[in-house]
Amino acid sequence: METQEQLNYRRVAQAIGYIKDNFRKQPNLDEIAEQVHLSPFHFQRLFTEWAGTSPKKFLQYISVEHAKKMLMKDRSTLFDTAYKTGLSGTSRLHDLFIGIEGMTPAEYKNGGNQLLIRYSFAESPFGKIIVASTDKGVCFMAFNEDEHLALASLSGKFPNALLIEEYDLLQQNALSIFQDDWTKLPEIKLHLKGTDFQLKVWEALMKIPMGDLSTYGTIARQIEKPNASRAVGTAIGSNPVAFLIPCHRVIQSTGLFGGYMWGNTRKTAIIGWEGARSEV
Repeated sequence: METQEQLNYRRVAQAIGYIKDNFRKQPNLDEIAEQVHLSPFHFQRLFTEWAGTSPKKFLQYISVEHAKKMLMKDRSTLFDTAYKTGLSGTSRLHDLFIGIEGMTPAEYKNGGNQLLIRYSFAESPFGKIIVASTDKGVCFMAFNEDEHLALASLSGKFPNALLIEEYDLLQQNALSIFQDDWTKLPEIKLHLKGTDFQLKVWEALMKIPMGDLSTYGTIARQIEKPNASRAVGTAIGSNPVAFLIPCHRVIQSTGLFGGYMWGNTRKTAIIGWEGARSEV
């Protein structure tokens, strides 16, 4: 006998499959809901609870991912890309990219070749770190003992940007956090690119006080997506700025520390380091 939870999962999985197979038709909410035999209202609520985003937004993500693959082909024009993605014109394509990717389709096609990124390496209590900034704020920070691999990871995020090894005030303010200079927190500016869901998760992480811990389920409830713990975990795993966006403060509900992009040993050390300082 199928439980209600199993039925809900099957409906959401069926809807996701339908969207992926038919995104070129840009189906509306009513059309997708009809496929799983639910009213648009109930389907919207069910899908959002399970997928961590609305059906409309999910369709937009699928469309943009397809458009990105098209744009990476040298002969694909913006018009061709819009048409083959099922969009009504290049203006729709432009709006989608601005909302989801934080850049225009042309900027994406150029791989950020108009973007100037300064980067530098520094020593932290938890090993060597690379920090990078645009004119707007810190856009990347990661632990890596190998400078070549660290630079490759930055380049992978911004493949055609102009990368210059240069230390600036934005990086200085960010790195001051390792010297216990918490007074510099208001001066730390971030330049982040992510989906609405990712940004909400990252914002929730930044509200966890130093020395405290949270769980994936708690973060999901805080952003009003109580059934989206897995999606929260995925968003946490996409964190582009180590330490400043404290994904290390999120653990499993069982009390286990769980995984960490930059190593479980480092996560344990950071939690202990912060705990000791919060008690002072």
